[in-house]
Amino acid sequence: MQIARVTGTVVATRKESTLEGLKFLVVRPCDPQGNPTGAPLVAADACGAGIGEVVLIAAGSSARQTEATRERPVDTVIMAIVDLLEVGGETTFNKSQ
Repeated sequence: MQIARVTGTVVATRKESTLEGLKFLVVRPCDPQGNPTGAPLVAADACGAGIGEVVLIAAGSSARQTEATRERPVDTVIMAIVDLLEVGGETTFNKSQ
């Protein structure tokens, strides 16, 4: 799993039939302080995330282990929306603030 921030949306009116019903978002991996650490990725959203939210993503075969993505051709999935992130006793992200 990786920490990422949702930065955009992807709209695809024509797609492989097994992808119907999935929402796709652009995510950017980041460190616990929110600094970008990698290139943007397209991820299938399994939990209703929105732009600006900090999320947990999984990639590769793990991305096909959620109820929303099982047996679907996805490589990255948003599998959790982060409410609080604490590292070494210090809160680095708090959704409610």
